[in-house]
Amino acid sequence: MSHLFRTTGVGAVFNTARVEAGSSVVVFGCGGVGLNAIQGAAICGARQIIAVDLSDEKLAQERELGATHTVNAGQSDAQEQIRQLSSGGGEFAFEFAGSIRALELAYRITRRGGTTVTAGLPPSTATLPLPAVSLVAEERTLKGSYIGTCVPSRDIPRFVELYKQGRLPVDKLLTGRLTLDQINQGFDLLHEGKAIRQVVVFE
Repeated sequence: MSHLFRTTGVGAVFNTARVEAGSSVVVFGCGGVGLNAIQGAAICGARQIIAVDLSDEKLAQERELGATHTVNAGQSDAQEQIRQLSSGGGEFAFEFAGSIRALELAYRITRRGGTTVTAGLPPSTATLPLPAVSLVAEERTLKGSYIGTCVPSRDIPRFVELYKQGRLPVDKLLTGRLTLDQINQGFDLLHEGKAIRQVVVFE
């Protein structure tokens, strides 16, 4: 099952943020990477994992994989919901949607001393307006994470072992198997948000 491992989501939690047991975690973007991050946060012993997405269907899957709460980002009071659920803001926020709007919200809902990690890739021309004083006055951290800050020789064996122990059930993310001539159909399903992880089977 090693082909199903997604180092970005789990690695962002383990390596980039170094989430500690008892932490409050908020994950924005509930595709395959976000789902892996939720699994990683659960392994770290996060006491609260809030999943945030625009799709209620995806949010339902999040609860099955470890989320303790879900919030639809399309609701006008989404920010207030997250703050209430996390008693004032999350200690860690992860953004995987590739959206500046999502990243802004992720930063806003962290509490004093909180850490926001983004692995999303918005257009190269996108910029992030940030209240700079909050970085100092509220001692916040904003970090980027590329491929989960992973070192393959160190991390892949660790992830495989976690899978074997049943603690990182990446097989639950597999939503389809495709033949090579179905590859365009597979991309369509991804674009429509109807697939999480697909594999191409060569016979």
